[in-house]
Amino acid sequence: MNQTQARAVVVEALADVAPEIDVEEFDPDTSLRDGADLDSMDFLAYIAAVSEAIEADIPEDDYARLDTLNLAVAYVTEKGSAAGS
Repeated sequence: MNQTQARAVVVEALADVAPEIDVEEFDPDTSLRDGADLDSMDFLAYIAAVSEAIEADIPEDDYARLDTLNLAVAYVTEKGSAAGS
């Protein structure tokens, strides 16, 4: 999976949980939990949506790797490529 595809996955998952976030204006290095005010349930729903989209389990130890848009895109690119191998 390339970065463009990964970004689309992340943005769609985020839009399902927090449609009020304008990802084009949102700083991609800002914490989604803090900067987007995602509570723990919203964050878990976002993780679940990403996990479903990439058809791979995301272990709890990796949750921090999805806390910003840039980190999430990198993670999904990595996991999406691994799942496709």
